[in-house]
Amino acid sequence: MNHIMLGLLAETFIHSGIGRNEGAIDLPVAREAATDYPYIPGSSLKGALRDFSRGHWKSGDADKVEKCFGKEGAEQAGGVLISDARLLLLPVRSLTGSYRWATCPLILERLKRDQQRLMGESAIPEIDAPGEGKYLGQGSDDLYLEERVFHHDGVCPGGLATAIRSFIRHDETKQRLAKRLIVLHDDDFAWFARYALPVQARNVLDENKKSKNLWYEESLPPDTLMYALLAERNDDSGITDLKKLMENNPYLQTGGNETVGMGWFAMHIHGNGEGGQE
Repeated sequence: MNHIMLGLLAETFIHSGIGRNEGAIDLPVAREAATDYPYIPGSSLKGALRDFSRGHWKSGDADKVEKCFGKEGAEQAGGVLISDARLLLLPVRSLTGSYRWATCPLILERLKRDQQRLMGESAIPEIDAPGEGKYLGQGSDDLYLEERVFHHDGVCPGGLATAIRSFIRHDETKQRLAKRLIVLHDDDFAWFARYALPVQARNVLDENKKSKNLWYEESLPPDTLMYALLAERNDDSGITDLKKLMENNPYLQTGGNETVGMGWFAMHIHGNGEGGQE
């Protein structure tokens, strides 16, 4: 079965919202019900990829768009199956350097299962989970993340950074991954996923430059790393053409606020070039 495992590295702030108020935040990001992890629904990702394909394929290639994504207004499903975009690495502000890329054993286990389901194997190594309030990563000092302190509990397993690099497009970004990568306890990571995302104030001004509508909007920060699975539904799915298009045009816009520069991902097909040594 032809498939694509797609890495999505946020180049800008990403807002994939749910369109309703939750507490003090007027427009929160979409979250998984069980874990509270931010994600991008497969329906939203499919729409973004459809628009991306329309923008890059010539008008004479409309049949390719319909083959991959289905025909709008007709009972004709597309040939490409598209998953949700799941969280892999979350940038977390740190007093010990600029930021750290945080993940946790649960996220890595899910990635491993997804890879095994799609490809039959996975390069994600076994993880000995750190204790609560501790981290795995380079260095041996205490690590200050937001207002919390974490104690060193060992280094990341060998091969972990290399396995994650294959989801990142830029060589410079791959090279600094090992230094920034940390693994937190599942519960500690969940706290950052719930409470440490950026919240931006947006406003509409009237003709006198007075506030007319102030609201608060949650988003994923730049350098967030996500991944998605794409697979063919039938032998004539068009996924090979879609893969070639993404290789030649590696930037995808999704989510809200496109007109203010938000929503841009750098796409990288897993396995298309590995990134250096640990």
